[in-house]
Amino acid sequence: MNIRTKISLGFGVVLALLLVLGAYATTALLRLDNTTRRIRQTNVYSVEVGQVLLRAIDQLETQPAAPGGLPLLGQALSRANANVTEPGEQAVIDSLAQAAAAYQQRVKNGAVPAALAPYRSYLRGLAHRLVDLNVDALEHKSRVADRRAAESFRIMLALAALAVVITLGLIIGTAEAAAVPIEELTRALEHASKNNFESTIPAGEYNELGRAGRAFNRLLLELQKFRRTALTEIMTERTRLEGVVSSLDEGLLLLDERGVILLANPAICRLLGRADNELVGRPATELARQHELLAQMLRPLTPARQLVPEGPDDEPNSPATDEEAAPLITVRISGYDSYYRLSAHALRTFDESGQHVRSAGQLLALRNVSEFKKLDQLKSNFLATVSHELKTPLASIGLSLKLLQHERTDAEERQRLAQGIGQETQRLQRMVGELLTVARLDAGAGIQLSLRPSSLAAVVQRAVDTVRPQLDDKRLPLRLELPPDLPPVRADEEKTTWVLINLLSNAIRYSPSEAQLTIRAELTADARVRLSVQDCGPGIAPEHHERIFQRFHQSPEGEVRRGSTGLGLSISREFMAAQGGRLWLESFPGCGSTFHFTLPVA
Repeated sequence: MNIRTKISLGFGVVLALLLVLGAYATTALLRLDNTTRRIRQTNVYSVEVGQVLLRAIDQLETQPAAPGGLPLLGQALSRANANVTEPGEQAVIDSLAQAAAAYQQRVKNGAVPAALAPYRSYLRGLAHRLVDLNVDALEHKSRVADRRAAESFRIMLALAALAVVITLGLIIGTAEAAAVPIEELTRALEHASKNNFESTIPAGEYNELGRAGRAFNRLLLELQKFRRTALTEIMTERTRLEGVVSSLDEGLLLLDERGVILLANPAICRLLGRADNELVGRPATELARQHELLAQMLRPLTPARQLVPEGPDDEPNSPATDEEAAPLITVRISGYDSYYRLSAHALRTFDESGQHVRSAGQLLALRNVSEFKKLDQLKSNFLATVSHELKTPLASIGLSLKLLQHERTDAEERQRLAQGIGQETQRLQRMVGELLTVARLDAGAGIQLSLRPSSLAAVVQRAVDTVRPQLDDKRLPLRLELPPDLPPVRADEEKTTWVLINLLSNAIRYSPSEAQLTIRAELTADARVRLSVQDCGPGIAPEHHERIFQRFHQSPEGEVRRGSTGLGLSISREFMAAQGGRLWLESFPGCGSTFHFTLPVA
């Protein structure tokens, strides 16, 4: 017997049991409904009639001589007489009729209300007796109905238990033949899903499952042959491709035609802050709700800038125009902005017929162009700064020359104008000198040093004398803390003085009026002398401590200060490093800044 016949037979038996159980349940419910209907038609109706009798008697009590209560009493007696269902009920109704007639006769004879009270009490007692008879009968019939319902429930429960037992027997009997082959086939499929094609299944019976088992065993043999011939080539190509993709500095994201991520190389994982297993296999649009960077990468894709499954007549998704397909994306990493150029490439493949090209997904690539962006920004900042710094002194010199040529300018004013021209000329010379120094460093010419034992006190004095006019102009007190036993250092006096002048100029520039500056020197444990310049300026956040030593860098707030090209600190650090020293900063916002540099003891 094949499996189909066994299963059909089992379901037929179960269906027959269900029909028998349903038929008995329907019969029991109909019998219970009939009993309830009879009770309602007999006893419940009689109880209602008794209540009407009591209301009529109550009306006679409030208005003993009124004729309105007698017709109501008569109607109720007529209804009760038409619905006699219980033993003794007819005698009570007859007694009620006789008492009602006697009451009516007394009323006609003009009896006083006190004489009618015994009749009403008698009538009320008969009415209560009528109600009690029907209530007792109603309770008795309800108990009988309950017993019948309980009996029917027990019978139906027995039939249901019998149906369950028979059904379980049929399940065990009919499913046993199919369960074992199906379990064996399931185990074999699980092994095959784990790339184990060696586990075949026995297929001795000649039924449906036996034929399926033999076909499955043949399929496993073919898969083993195909796997042995193709696995080596696939693994080789996969290893080669993974090595190439993982070694790229560009962030790569491969999407299929539905927008599901198929591949994410380490570079894009670092940018998104997610592991590879958190990205691969998930829809890109779903992850884009959590990552602004991924949302920006998906915007150039069409149609409607969305990744959606394509219909049979839809054109494949393709990148937008060049301007849209290669936008510049800004990513903030460790407090700094990095710039990436996005490129989107549509992937194509042939369909099953090999005649039509269809979309195979998208390849999104992020190329780091931060260095180019920084160079371009530095160039723009440099040109703007140099233009500003050249224009201001040249304009001042030009104006001063015109005033000098004017015949009305007196000698004292001419002397002041000449001093101003000299100061502006020094500014121009200092800026040109900085540019030439940077040009020599970039050309690899190195720094020409004249190292010899030098006194730091003399260096400090020359630097202070140079910036003294600036100190007096802003009324800045300068405090010197130089130990008298400070040893000489091995340094280039000219370049060290230049560095100290640059540090003092910056401190003066960023200090408020009348704020104190301090120059402090001390001998360190590693046989070096450390010189510090401390101001009371606005301070610099820790994330900008290294950036301010970059070329062309201005203040952290981006404010271009007069007289600054953004080269001084960069050149100063180069000078200190060339002399075997070091230049660094200690500062916090609102706490001022302290620049330190060290030089070896001579």
